[in-house]
Amino acid sequence: MGDKLHQGKKRLVQAANPVPKSIDIMEVVSVSELARKMNLKASDLIAKLMSMGQMVTINQQIDSETAAILAAEFGADVNIVSLYDETLIETEADDADSMTPRPPVVTVMGHVDHGKTKLLDAIRSADVVSGEFGGITQHIGAYMVETPNGSITFLDTPGHEAFTRMRSRGAQVTDIVVLVVAADDGVMPQTIEAINHAKEADVPIIVAINKIDKPEANPDKVRSQLSELGLQPEEWGGQTMFVELSALKKEGIADLIEAILLQAEILDLRVNYNRSAEGKILESRTTDGA
Repeated sequence: MGDKLHQGKKRLVQAANPVPKSIDIMEVVSVSELARKMNLKASDLIAKLMSMGQMVTINQQIDSETAAILAAEFGADVNIVSLYDETLIETEADDADSMTPRPPVVTVMGHVDHGKTKLLDAIRSADVVSGEFGGITQHIGAYMVETPNGSITFLDTPGHEAFTRMRSRGAQVTDIVVLVVAADDGVMPQTIEAINHAKEADVPIIVAINKIDKPEANPDKVRSQLSELGLQPEEWGGQTMFVELSALKKEGIADLIEAILLQAEILDLRVNYNRSAEGKILESRTTDGA
């Protein structure tokens, strides 16, 4: 009698709180949070995950793919939302009269060993009044370079994956991409990858042909290879700016800065400084509380 009464109560609770047809989650979600969104007990989800061969605890986080499979087992669809969407931040409209010029945000990309880090070091050391935020590490670094003709904000990312994620979430943080290609090596796989990312994000590319101080350097070969990929040099009748430089000898750095500022002038980048600030998260990590 007691068992039947308990089962009856359980059916009443489930009827009052049915599993929704659709739920919103971020890229990762804890088992307890997912259970709350689905109007289920965490133990129900843990049991289902165990049957799928996964041993989890109530506070353990699972990725969105696993969460989607798990939700489907209970007849629910999953929608992936960003933190921005989840927090529903309201953006103010800007008046055209309040917009003033702003510095360009430049991401430097290129194949491994083509001198990206050396170039960033050369740019930073050439600027005696730069404000550094993060520095150049294996993580994402950002710093601002002051020039007589304006400021430039540089982003240094450890790889192209972060740039892709930013683009896919709609966080358009980059105005210009500087593509570093070694004059003695030419176009490589990550070079092509970087070009594709920049084109998909509709971001203009400035090509920095590095290592021109090497005896085996062949800048025209680089121009020819990149022309085949749709980056036609201005001097060949195209629209892409090419700058020859040597990050090691700090030669051509001023020419690159000038090219960036010229591209920024063409883009006519403007912002309203007299409003509530908004920011984009470039990199984040979580740590165990232990």
